[in-house]
Amino acid sequence: MILVILQARTSSSRLPGKVLRPLLGRAMILRELDRLKECREITRLLLATSMDPTDDELAQTVEAAGYDVYRGSLDDVLERYYHCAQRYMPTNVVRLTGDCPVIDPHIVDRVIAQHIAEHNDYTSTTERFPDGLDTEVMTYAALEKAYQEAALPSEREHVTLYIRRHPEQFRVGTVDCAEDYGAMRWTVDEPQDFALIEKIYERLYPQHPDFAMEDILTLFRGDETLAHINQGIMRNEGLKKSIAAEKVL
Repeated sequence: MILVILQARTSSSRLPGKVLRPLLGRAMILRELDRLKECREITRLLLATSMDPTDDELAQTVEAAGYDVYRGSLDDVLERYYHCAQRYMPTNVVRLTGDCPVIDPHIVDRVIAQHIAEHNDYTSTTERFPDGLDTEVMTYAALEKAYQEAALPSEREHVTLYIRRHPEQFRVGTVDCAEDYGAMRWTVDEPQDFALIEKIYERLYPQHPDFAMEDILTLFRGDETLAHINQGIMRNEGLKKSIAAEKVL
């Protein structure tokens, strides 16, 4: 069984409520779930959010759209993942985040397929892909070990950090991009990010609702101004801040 867990919460520090912002009249989180539903390698797809009252509207919106929702810890996201996975006992768990509304199901399927073929404990895309297409797959056993062993706050908040910090304990694989598009930013953390995503949807979705990475790249090649909309924002800023805070302590 391949279980996709999409994590999201409403209380984003940089852009509160971003997951419920409408993209062409539909909440951003639902746009991402709709795209993930097209993955061929997955068995089950659900949203994992928190029990905090601030996430009530998020949970209700997603459930009303016909998707399953699990609610757990707000800050211990690793615990949220593990307890969610415990309910289904999957062979593998796919970790995705709710700020990536142009996630490419073809890439998700590719990572899952390679993960299984190589018998890995953990497989992820590299940073040569545009930021916003990040995909991680881990065995249930690897998730369980991380849950049992991870002690630092950063490792509890950023679900797979313990695994990535201890490659000697896991069989780790990566899926690379043929060209380096790592400078491109297609995730949503800031208002400028959402402005770019809106333009992508406005230009691609009406004629091609299942647009993929290559379609966005073609769009960018035809309009160089798009890349300037959200340039200069740090990749994985939240993770870097969490790690920096621990070093100060």
